[in-house]
Amino acid sequence: MISVNSVTVSFGGFTLFDNVSFLVNPKDRIGLAGKNGAGKSTMLKLIAGIDNPTKGEISKPKDFKIGYLPQDMIHQHGRTVFEETATAYQEIMDLQTRLEAINKEFETRTDYESDSYARLITEVTDVSARLDILGAGNRDEEIEKILRGLGFERKDFTRQTNEFSGGWRMRIELAKLLLQKPDVLLLDEPTNHLDIEAIQWLEEFMDTYTGAVVLISHDKQFLDNVTNRTIEIVSKKIYDYKANYSKYLVLRKERKETQENAAKNQQKIIDHTEALIDKYRAKANKASFAQSLIKKLDRMERVEVDEDDTSVMHMRFPPPAHSGKIVLTVENAAKEYGEKRIFKDANFIVTKGEKIALVGRNGEGKSTMMKMIGGKTKYEGTVQLGHSVMAGVFEQDQEEKLDPNKTVFETIDELAVGDVRKQVRNILGSFLFGGDDIDKKVRVLSGGERGRLALCKLLLEPYNLLLLDEPTNHLDIRSKEILKKAIMDYEGTVILVSHDRDFLDGMCHRLFEFREGHVKEHLCDIKEFMHKRKLERLAELKTNISETKPEPKAEKTKDNEPNEKEKQQKQLKTQLQKTEKEIAQLETELKSLDEQLAIPEKYKQLSAEKDFFVRYDALKKKLETTLQEWEKISEKIQG
Repeated sequence: MISVNSVTVSFGGFTLFDNVSFLVNPKDRIGLAGKNGAGKSTMLKLIAGIDNPTKGEISKPKDFKIGYLPQDMIHQHGRTVFEETATAYQEIMDLQTRLEAINKEFETRTDYESDSYARLITEVTDVSARLDILGAGNRDEEIEKILRGLGFERKDFTRQTNEFSGGWRMRIELAKLLLQKPDVLLLDEPTNHLDIEAIQWLEEFMDTYTGAVVLISHDKQFLDNVTNRTIEIVSKKIYDYKANYSKYLVLRKERKETQENAAKNQQKIIDHTEALIDKYRAKANKASFAQSLIKKLDRMERVEVDEDDTSVMHMRFPPPAHSGKIVLTVENAAKEYGEKRIFKDANFIVTKGEKIALVGRNGEGKSTMMKMIGGKTKYEGTVQLGHSVMAGVFEQDQEEKLDPNKTVFETIDELAVGDVRKQVRNILGSFLFGGDDIDKKVRVLSGGERGRLALCKLLLEPYNLLLLDEPTNHLDIRSKEILKKAIMDYEGTVILVSHDRDFLDGMCHRLFEFREGHVKEHLCDIKEFMHKRKLERLAELKTNISETKPEPKAEKTKDNEPNEKEKQQKQLKTQLQKTEKEIAQLETELKSLDEQLAIPEKYKQLSAEKDFFVRYDALKKKLETTLQEWEKISEKIQG
């Protein structure tokens, strides 16, 4: 489908890729892996056609459509959310215009046997097929489905796009891409601005998406749930693994061990050969033999061991100061902005040493509650810190509040007091700011570097309550794992907001959900909470399907038989149940095959079977067709 052929990228005397090649096949789900600066985003730009390689080529079929979502983009204004999203259907409008033009041409043409007439017929077929794929008949329903899935409410549809934050405008761009149904989606950090429910919805959408996907993400669970292939970029080369992120880590470790063993064995051969050369070089009758050994060494292709990026953040919160057993009391707390009430009647208590997570969709009040606890905004009710509680705050936009004109060192040094001032360089070093980096101005730092610097400030005081609002933004997966361990080892109390399920997993066993103006306590971990939310969504969907519009009392025939409409409804519901069973069976079969394909030995065995992938694709297509059939039946039932 897309072929990356012998691509090299060099600039400023530095080579990013050296003669790399790989294929993007239909329905692939590829995650790009590699340390920051390895070239992941550059690779997406190359595939998208935004950048060009120094050498080599990237080929794709004619009329092949690529959808690309960069991390940063220019947003359009002057339209409502719905109107802006509808611009995704420009292709449909162009195709419909072309179809009308061809039909008019047919009215006047009589050269039915000519090649040009045959080409017109072929074009009509192609245009009609593309319109069917793009869903030209139900545009408004598709727009609503995608926008609702990404977290927009119906009342948001008529609001101007410039009323929304950058994160919400990014969701509009993602919605437009999904509606365009490109042949391949290129997504650079798509979950950065999504809440947990929107991320889960996107995962489910990807499960039935018919095109290929190539993505970059620092969300480990999202990668595991979406991808079935990982391409690692390391040392100017690529390694292709038929596995998701977690399995790739295991396979990568095995590959590294194999490389190291091969390098050791080769070094033994080299050492032995060099010893023979030294032994026989001075002997006249053995000089030619020594020369042949030298040539043999020169021709030997040395085994390379890929360099690991061993630079990792080291973080440990200082021991917390003593506090009372009750750290926080919230009673009948409420917050409103103007006429809009965010939530009301919030009641909970947090005790010493607890790790609490605030969860829910964006805009429901999680960050507002964090500001209320931190004393950063006014509110109704009671929000009271306990005896001797000192709160350290990391706000969602903390890195943006750093003074851009100060250096890294100045940012930390001005806050450090007492003995901590002597340790400023060591603290910065543990956050990967060493050498000349400490003299860099904040304005030149990357998003990840600013995030690390903002976290660093929390180590300057012995806080006993940490308020962390999206602390993992811009952090790579390894840095997230280090921060998670530091929080779990911390003896104080933590209240945090995060949409990263892997980060929350195993850390918090008490959650407060902000939803529809209320705050609800859940005594469970994030996995159980997400499972409950999924079941609730399915129940809501089934309720919407089963609740049809009120109908007049059924008329009876002379023989007291049900009328025709009742018969049709009964048949449709029977079909729906049958289709649901078929979908469940197909999903179980595909899940089993996917699990087998993720195991290297099984993958080799299955791929060697004749027509395996033909049968595998047929199953996928059947699932897709059955899901479409389920939607049509559901629509008919709802009337």
